[in-house]
Amino acid sequence: MTRDHRLHLRIAGEVQGVAFRASTVRQARALGLDGWVRNLPDGRVELVAEGDVALLERLLEWCHHGPPAASVSRVEEQWLEHIGDLGTFTIRFD
Repeated sequence: MTRDHRLHLRIAGEVQGVAFRASTVRQARALGLDGWVRNLPDGRVELVAEGDVALLERLLEWCHHGPPAASVSRVEEQWLEHIGDLGTFTIRFD
């Protein structure tokens, strides 16, 4: 039985212009997670990650504070079924 899931996050606060995306990529890759992170037009950061639940929970915990220059005010999380359509964790620019 697999423990792989998908985690969709939207992170609010001072999270753009503070290396949040690059730091997230490093964290996710270190954990062996697949997915992506991007800035949203409203100032939030969005990410989708897939992998083992315990590793996703570690990424979620990290996202509650982010890199040193960030100030996270809210993290909206949505747990979904694992799909397996994501590659190596990267930054999206769309």
